[in-house]
Amino acid sequence: MLLLHQTNAMPRKSHPWGAPPWTVDFRPVPRALPDHVDFAIVGGGFTGLSAAAWLCRLAPGQSVLLLESAALGEGASGRTGGLALAETAAGPLPGLGDVLAGYKKILRALRIDSRLALPGVFELGRSAPAKNSPISWSDSGELQVVRIVPGGVIDPGKVLAGLARAAEKTGAQIAERAHVYAIDFSNPLCLQIRHKFRGRIHRKEIRAGQILLATNAFSLELAGLRVAAAPKLTFALATEPLSAAQLKAIGLSSRRPFYSIDLPYLWGRLLDSNGVVFGAGLVPLPASLNALFRNPASGGSHKNASLNLRRFDVRKGEAAVRLRWLEARVRNLHLALHSVRISHRWAGPILFTEGMRPIFHRHPRSKNVIVLAGYNGHGVALSVYLGQWAAQALLARRPLPRW
Repeated sequence: MLLLHQTNAMPRKSHPWGAPPWTVDFRPVPRALPDHVDFAIVGGGFTGLSAAAWLCRLAPGQSVLLLESAALGEGASGRTGGLALAETAAGPLPGLGDVLAGYKKILRALRIDSRLALPGVFELGRSAPAKNSPISWSDSGELQVVRIVPGGVIDPGKVLAGLARAAEKTGAQIAERAHVYAIDFSNPLCLQIRHKFRGRIHRKEIRAGQILLATNAFSLELAGLRVAAAPKLTFALATEPLSAAQLKAIGLSSRRPFYSIDLPYLWGRLLDSNGVVFGAGLVPLPASLNALFRNPASGGSHKNASLNLRRFDVRKGEAAVRLRWLEARVRNLHLALHSVRISHRWAGPILFTEGMRPIFHRHPRSKNVIVLAGYNGHGVALSVYLGQWAAQALLARRPLPRW
Protein backbone atom coordinates (compact mmCIF):
# COMPACT_ATOMS: atom_id res chain seq x y z
CA MET A 1 0.00 0.00 0.00
CA LEU A 2 1.37 3.40 -0.96
CA LEU A 3 1.68 5.81 1.98
CA LEU A 4 1.08 9.40 0.96
CA HIS A 5 3.52 11.78 2.60
CA GLN A 6 1.76 14.48 4.61
CA THR A 7 3.24 17.93 4.11
CA ASN A 8 0.60 20.38 5.20
CA ALA A 9 0.01 21.62 8.72
CA MET A 10 -3.03 19.95 10.20
CA PRO A 11 -5.68 21.93 12.05
CA ARG A 12 -5.37 21.48 15.79
CA LYS A 13 -7.33 22.26 18.87
CA SER A 14 -6.49 25.42 20.75
CA HIS A 15 -3.44 24.73 22.92
CA PRO A 16 -3.47 25.93 26.55
CA TRP A 17 -0.06 27.50 25.93
CA GLY A 18 -1.35 29.54 22.98
CA ALA A 19 0.08 29.60 19.46
CA PRO A 20 3.25 31.28 18.12
CA PRO A 21 3.24 33.13 14.77
CA TRP A 22 4.72 30.20 12.83
CA THR A 23 3.61 26.67 12.00
CA VAL A 24 5.29 23.32 11.36
CA ASP A 25 4.15 22.24 7.88
CA PHE A 26 5.16 18.62 8.28
CA ARG A 27 3.48 15.50 9.62
CA PRO A 28 5.35 12.20 9.60
CA VAL A 29 4.09 9.19 7.72
CA PRO A 30 1.95 7.23 10.25
CA ARG A 31 3.37 3.74 10.77
CA ALA A 32 3.15 0.99 13.35
CA LEU A 33 6.09 0.89 15.74
CA PRO A 34 8.82 -1.74 15.24
CA ASP A 35 9.87 -4.33 17.80
CA HIS A 36 13.57 -3.47 17.66
CA VAL A 37 15.73 -0.57 16.50
CA ASP A 38 19.42 0.21 16.53
CA PHE A 39 18.84 3.77 17.78
CA ALA A 40 15.83 5.17 19.63
CA ILE A 41 15.58 8.94 20.08
CA VAL A 42 13.12 10.23 22.66
CA GLY A 43 12.03 13.80 21.93
CA GLY A 44 11.06 15.41 18.62
CA GLY A 45 12.52 18.88 19.02
CA PHE A 46 15.60 20.43 17.39
CA THR A 47 17.99 18.12 19.26
CA GLY A 48 16.26 14.83 18.53
CA LEU A 49 15.46 15.61 14.90
CA SER A 50 19.01 16.77 14.22
CA ALA A 51 20.41 13.61 15.81
CA ALA A 52 18.01 11.42 13.81
CA ALA A 53 18.95 13.08 10.52
CA TRP A 54 22.67 12.72 11.20
CA LEU A 55 22.45 9.12 12.38
CA CYS A 56 20.76 8.21 9.11
CA ARG A 57 23.36 10.10 7.08
CA LEU A 58 26.35 8.71 8.97
CA ALA A 59 25.09 5.13 9.36
CA PRO A 60 22.59 4.47 6.54
CA GLY A 61 22.34 0.76 7.33
CA GLN A 62 21.18 1.32 10.92
CA SER A 63 17.52 1.70 12.00
CA VAL A 64 16.53 4.98 13.68
CA LEU A 65 13.24 5.61 15.49
CA LEU A 66 12.27 9.01 16.91
CA LEU A 67 9.48 9.05 19.50
CA GLU A 68 7.63 12.30 20.24
CA SER A 69 5.08 12.25 23.06
CA ALA A 70 2.95 15.04 21.55
CA ALA A 71 3.22 16.51 18.05
CA LEU A 72 6.28 18.05 16.43
CA GLY A 73 6.47 21.70 17.43
CA GLU A 74 4.48 21.50 20.66
CA GLY A 75 7.55 21.66 22.93
CA ALA A 76 10.32 24.21 23.39
CA SER A 77 11.61 24.07 19.81
CA GLY A 78 8.30 25.09 18.22
CA ARG A 79 7.65 27.75 20.86
CA THR A 80 11.06 29.40 20.97
CA GLY A 81 11.46 32.97 19.80
CA GLY A 82 13.94 31.86 17.15
CA LEU A 83 17.06 33.75 18.30
CA ALA A 84 20.16 31.96 17.01
CA LEU A 85 22.90 32.77 19.50
CA ALA A 86 26.59 31.92 19.66
CA GLU A 87 28.03 29.69 22.36
CA THR A 88 26.00 28.52 25.37
CA ALA A 89 24.22 30.49 28.08
CA ALA A 90 27.37 29.85 30.16
CA GLY A 91 29.57 31.22 27.38
CA PRO A 92 32.23 29.27 25.48
CA LEU A 93 32.91 25.79 26.85
CA PRO A 94 35.96 23.55 26.28
CA GLY A 95 35.83 21.82 22.92
CA LEU A 96 32.51 23.41 21.90
CA GLY A 97 33.74 25.04 18.71
CA ASP A 98 31.96 27.70 16.66
CA VAL A 99 28.24 27.04 17.18
CA LEU A 100 26.92 29.49 14.59
CA ALA A 101 29.33 28.35 11.88
CA GLY A 102 28.47 24.74 12.64
CA TYR A 103 24.74 25.54 12.63
CA LYS A 104 24.96 27.19 9.20
CA LYS A 105 26.89 24.20 7.86
CA ILE A 106 24.24 21.77 9.17
CA LEU A 107 21.37 23.76 7.68
CA ARG A 108 23.14 23.82 4.31
CA ALA A 109 23.98 20.12 4.42
CA LEU A 110 20.38 19.16 5.22
CA ARG A 111 19.00 21.72 2.71
CA ILE A 112 16.79 23.43 5.25
CA ASP A 113 15.09 26.71 4.36
CA SER A 114 15.46 28.22 7.82
CA ARG A 115 15.17 31.93 6.94
CA LEU A 116 18.44 32.31 8.82
CA ALA A 117 19.69 35.90 9.10
CA LEU A 118 22.76 36.79 11.15
CA PRO A 119 22.90 40.61 11.42
CA GLY A 120 24.19 40.43 15.00
CA VAL A 121 22.27 40.76 18.26
CA PHE A 122 21.81 43.81 20.46
CA GLU A 123 22.75 43.26 24.08
CA LEU A 124 20.71 45.75 26.09
CA GLY A 125 21.43 47.13 29.55
CA ARG A 126 20.39 49.80 31.97
CA SER A 127 23.91 51.12 32.49
CA ALA A 128 27.07 51.76 30.44
CA PRO A 129 25.31 52.14 27.06
CA ALA A 130 27.18 52.30 23.78
CA LYS A 131 27.56 55.64 22.08
CA ASN A 132 24.58 56.59 19.89
CA SER A 133 22.41 53.67 21.01
CA PRO A 134 19.50 53.32 18.55
CA ILE A 135 17.31 51.96 21.36
CA SER A 136 16.10 53.97 24.33
CA TRP A 137 13.26 52.20 26.12
CA SER A 138 11.68 52.83 29.49
CA ASP A 139 11.81 49.56 31.45
CA SER A 140 12.89 49.77 35.12
CA GLY A 141 15.37 52.38 33.99
CA GLU A 142 16.55 53.35 30.52
CA LEU A 143 17.19 50.25 28.41
CA GLN A 144 19.83 50.90 25.74
CA VAL A 145 22.25 49.02 23.51
CA VAL A 146 25.46 48.05 25.29
CA ARG A 147 27.09 46.14 22.43
CA ILE A 148 26.43 43.96 19.38
CA VAL A 149 27.30 40.26 19.56
CA PRO A 150 27.18 37.50 16.89
CA GLY A 151 23.79 35.94 16.19
CA GLY A 152 20.49 36.40 14.45
CA VAL A 153 17.12 34.76 13.85
CA ILE A 154 15.45 31.77 12.18
CA ASP A 155 11.91 30.60 11.53
CA PRO A 156 11.43 27.84 14.14
CA GLY A 157 8.60 26.18 12.22
CA LYS A 158 10.67 25.92 9.04
CA VAL A 159 13.68 24.52 10.90
CA LEU A 160 11.59 21.88 12.67
CA ALA A 161 9.88 20.85 9.45
CA GLY A 162 13.17 20.85 7.56
CA LEU A 163 14.94 18.68 10.13
CA ALA A 164 12.00 16.26 10.21
CA ARG A 165 11.92 15.98 6.41
CA ALA A 166 15.68 15.42 6.31
CA ALA A 167 15.44 12.69 8.95
CA GLU A 168 12.50 10.89 7.36
CA LYS A 169 13.91 11.19 3.84
CA THR A 170 17.14 9.46 4.90
CA GLY A 171 15.33 6.59 6.62
CA ALA A 172 14.32 7.59 10.16
CA GLN A 173 10.86 6.67 11.40
CA ILE A 174 9.18 9.51 13.29
CA ALA A 175 6.27 8.67 15.57
CA GLU A 176 4.09 11.38 17.10
CA ARG A 177 1.84 10.75 20.12
CA ALA A 178 4.31 8.09 21.25
CA HIS A 179 4.95 8.58 24.96
CA VAL A 180 7.90 6.74 26.51
CA TYR A 181 6.84 6.25 30.13
CA ALA A 182 9.57 3.84 31.26
CA ILE A 183 12.92 2.37 30.22
CA ASP A 184 14.25 -1.00 31.29
CA PHE A 185 18.00 -0.45 31.51
CA SER A 186 18.79 -4.05 30.65
CA ASN A 187 20.74 -5.43 27.72
CA PRO A 188 19.21 -4.81 25.27
CA LEU A 189 17.51 -1.66 26.45
CA CYS A 190 13.72 -1.76 26.41
CA LEU A 191 11.38 1.22 26.06
CA GLN A 192 7.80 1.08 27.34
CA ILE A 193 5.57 3.19 25.09
CA ARG A 194 1.97 4.36 24.81
CA HIS A 195 1.30 5.17 21.17
CA LYS A 196 -1.82 6.79 19.78
CA PHE A 197 -2.15 5.23 16.34
CA ARG A 198 -5.19 5.22 14.08
CA GLY A 199 -7.46 6.49 16.84
CA ARG A 200 -6.46 3.92 19.45
CA ILE A 201 -3.90 3.77 22.28
CA HIS A 202 -1.42 0.94 21.80
CA ARG A 203 1.07 -0.25 24.43
CA LYS A 204 4.36 -1.32 22.98
CA GLU A 205 7.77 -2.57 24.09
CA ILE A 206 10.69 -1.71 21.83
CA ARG A 207 14.21 -3.06 22.24
CA ALA A 208 16.97 -0.62 21.30
CA GLY A 209 20.71 -0.88 20.93
CA GLN A 210 21.24 2.72 22.06
CA ILE A 211 19.02 5.59 23.19
CA LEU A 212 19.27 9.37 23.05
CA LEU A 213 17.07 11.15 25.60
CA ALA A 214 16.39 14.62 24.17
CA THR A 215 13.24 15.59 26.05
CA ASN A 216 14.64 18.82 27.58
CA ALA A 217 12.08 20.12 30.12
CA PHE A 218 10.03 16.91 30.10
CA SER A 219 10.57 13.35 31.35
CA LEU A 220 13.14 14.50 33.89
CA GLU A 221 12.71 11.30 35.90
CA LEU A 222 13.40 9.19 32.81
CA ALA A 223 16.53 11.20 32.02
CA GLY A 224 17.78 11.16 35.61
CA LEU A 225 17.55 14.95 35.83
CA ARG A 226 14.91 15.39 38.53
CA VAL A 227 17.38 16.93 41.00
CA ALA A 228 19.73 18.45 38.43
CA ALA A 229 17.48 20.84 36.51
CA ALA A 230 14.39 23.01 36.88
CA PRO A 231 11.69 23.26 34.19
CA LYS A 232 9.77 26.52 33.81
CA LEU A 233 7.28 28.03 31.41
CA THR A 234 8.30 31.28 29.73
CA PHE A 235 6.20 33.76 27.75
CA ALA A 236 6.16 35.70 24.50
CA LEU A 237 3.87 37.88 22.43
CA ALA A 238 3.96 39.26 18.91
CA THR A 239 2.68 42.62 17.74
CA GLU A 240 0.86 43.44 14.55
CA PRO A 241 3.17 44.55 11.68
CA LEU A 242 4.76 47.91 12.48
CA SER A 243 5.40 50.69 9.99
CA ALA A 244 8.90 51.74 8.98
CA ALA A 245 8.41 54.90 11.06
CA GLN A 246 7.47 52.86 14.12
CA LEU A 247 10.48 50.56 13.69
CA LYS A 248 12.78 53.56 13.38
CA ALA A 249 11.25 55.17 16.46
CA ILE A 250 11.86 52.09 18.62
CA GLY A 251 15.36 51.55 17.20
CA LEU A 252 14.81 48.28 15.33
CA SER A 253 15.31 49.42 11.73
CA SER A 254 18.47 47.30 11.56
CA ARG A 255 16.29 44.21 12.21
CA ARG A 256 18.70 42.98 14.87
CA PRO A 257 17.18 40.83 17.62
CA PHE A 258 17.92 41.76 21.21
CA TYR A 259 18.14 40.57 24.79
CA SER A 260 18.92 42.31 28.05
CA ILE A 261 21.98 41.48 30.15
CA ASP A 262 20.48 42.71 33.42
CA LEU A 263 17.14 42.34 35.17
CA PRO A 264 14.24 42.47 34.52
CA TYR A 265 15.03 40.31 31.51
CA LEU A 266 13.61 41.06 28.07
CA TRP A 267 14.30 39.60 24.64
CA GLY A 268 12.81 39.98 21.19
CA ARG A 269 13.12 39.96 17.41
CA LEU A 270 11.42 41.14 14.24
CA LEU A 271 9.26 38.87 12.12
CA ASP A 272 9.28 38.93 8.32
CA SER A 273 5.92 40.71 8.57
CA ASN A 274 7.54 43.55 10.61
CA GLY A 275 5.70 42.43 13.71
CA VAL A 276 7.90 42.36 16.80
CA VAL A 277 8.19 39.49 19.24
CA PHE A 278 8.89 40.29 22.90
CA GLY A 279 9.51 37.69 25.58
CA ALA A 280 10.01 37.50 29.36
CA GLY A 281 8.62 35.98 32.53
CA LEU A 282 8.61 32.56 34.20
CA VAL A 283 6.15 30.29 35.98
CA PRO A 284 6.42 28.86 38.51
CA LEU A 285 8.31 31.88 39.78
CA PRO A 286 11.75 30.98 41.23
CA ALA A 287 12.84 32.37 44.58
CA SER A 288 15.58 34.20 42.65
CA LEU A 289 17.24 33.82 39.26
CA ASN A 290 20.67 33.57 40.89
CA ALA A 291 19.52 30.63 43.01
CA LEU A 292 17.95 29.06 39.93
CA PHE A 293 21.28 28.93 38.08
CA ARG A 294 23.36 27.97 41.13
CA ASN A 295 21.15 25.09 42.25
CA PRO A 296 18.14 24.56 39.95
CA ALA A 297 16.45 21.93 42.12
CA SER A 298 16.59 23.94 45.36
CA GLY A 299 13.38 24.94 47.03
CA GLY A 300 11.42 21.72 46.84
CA SER A 301 10.93 18.50 44.93
CA HIS A 302 10.73 18.57 41.16
CA LYS A 303 9.47 15.01 40.82
CA ASN A 304 6.48 16.05 38.74
CA ALA A 305 7.60 19.54 37.76
CA SER A 306 7.55 18.98 34.01
CA LEU A 307 4.07 17.50 34.20
CA ASN A 308 2.98 20.47 36.29
CA LEU A 309 3.91 22.81 33.43
CA ARG A 310 0.97 21.38 31.53
CA ARG A 311 -1.43 22.71 34.14
CA PHE A 312 -0.73 26.29 33.05
CA ASP A 313 -3.05 28.01 30.58
CA VAL A 314 -2.15 31.38 29.06
CA ARG A 315 -5.83 32.37 29.18
CA LYS A 316 -6.17 32.14 32.96
CA GLY A 317 -4.45 32.00 36.30
CA GLU A 318 -0.77 32.65 36.95
CA ALA A 319 0.22 32.28 33.30
CA ALA A 320 -2.33 34.89 32.18
CA VAL A 321 -1.05 37.25 34.88
CA ARG A 322 2.53 36.92 33.59
CA LEU A 323 1.42 37.58 30.02
CA ARG A 324 -0.50 40.70 31.07
CA TRP A 325 2.63 41.83 32.93
CA LEU A 326 4.70 41.33 29.78
CA GLU A 327 2.17 43.16 27.62
CA ALA A 328 2.13 46.12 30.01
CA ARG A 329 5.93 46.28 29.89
CA VAL A 330 5.93 46.26 26.08
CA ARG A 331 3.35 49.04 25.83
CA ASN A 332 5.37 51.18 28.24
CA LEU A 333 8.70 50.71 26.48
CA HIS A 334 8.08 53.47 23.96
CA LEU A 335 5.24 55.75 22.88
CA ALA A 336 5.23 54.04 19.46
CA LEU A 337 4.18 50.78 21.15
CA HIS A 338 1.56 52.21 23.48
CA SER A 339 -1.48 51.30 21.36
CA VAL A 340 -0.07 48.51 19.21
CA ARG A 341 -2.29 45.47 18.64
CA ILE A 342 -1.04 42.11 19.94
CA SER A 343 -1.53 39.33 17.37
CA HIS A 344 -0.14 36.31 19.25
CA ARG A 345 0.36 35.31 22.87
CA TRP A 346 2.04 32.07 23.83
CA ALA A 347 4.25 30.20 26.27
CA GLY A 348 6.90 27.50 25.99
CA PRO A 349 9.01 25.31 28.29
CA ILE A 350 12.59 26.10 29.25
CA LEU A 351 15.01 24.02 31.33
CA PHE A 352 17.46 25.67 33.72
CA THR A 353 20.64 23.91 34.78
CA GLU A 354 23.43 24.55 37.26
CA GLY A 355 25.85 27.13 35.92
CA MET A 356 23.69 27.43 32.76
CA ARG A 357 25.69 24.60 31.19
CA PRO A 358 23.99 22.11 28.86
CA ILE A 359 23.65 18.58 30.20
CA PHE A 360 25.38 16.21 27.78
CA HIS A 361 26.44 12.92 29.32
CA ARG A 362 25.76 9.21 29.52
CA HIS A 363 22.89 8.09 31.71
CA PRO A 364 24.10 6.85 35.12
CA ARG A 365 22.23 3.60 34.61
CA SER A 366 23.54 2.71 31.15
CA LYS A 367 26.50 3.63 28.98
CA ASN A 368 24.25 3.02 25.98
CA VAL A 369 21.95 5.93 26.86
CA ILE A 370 22.95 9.55 26.24
CA VAL A 371 21.13 12.49 27.84
CA LEU A 372 21.18 15.88 26.09
CA ALA A 373 19.13 18.77 27.51
CA GLY A 374 19.16 22.10 29.31
CA TYR A 375 20.00 24.99 27.00
CA ASN A 376 18.84 27.74 29.38
CA GLY A 377 17.31 29.82 26.59
CA HIS A 378 20.23 29.41 24.15
CA GLY A 379 19.02 26.31 22.35
CA VAL A 380 18.01 27.42 18.85
CA ALA A 381 21.41 26.92 17.19
CA LEU A 382 23.06 24.98 20.00
CA SER A 383 20.52 22.15 20.11
CA VAL A 384 20.86 21.39 16.39
CA TYR A 385 24.65 21.62 16.65
CA LEU A 386 24.81 19.30 19.66
CA GLY A 387 22.25 16.96 18.08
CA GLN A 388 24.81 16.27 15.35
CA TRP A 389 27.48 15.75 18.03
CA ALA A 390 25.17 13.29 19.84
CA ALA A 391 24.77 11.26 16.63
CA GLN A 392 28.55 11.11 16.28
CA ALA A 393 28.89 10.04 19.93
CA LEU A 394 26.30 7.27 19.54
CA LEU A 395 28.34 5.96 16.62
CA ALA A 396 31.57 6.18 18.67
CA ARG A 397 32.96 8.75 16.24
CA ARG A 398 33.32 11.54 18.78
CA PRO A 399 33.71 11.57 22.58
CA LEU A 400 31.23 13.39 24.80
CA PRO A 401 32.35 16.75 26.23
CA ARG A 402 33.55 17.13 29.81
CA TRP A 403 31.36 19.97 31.00
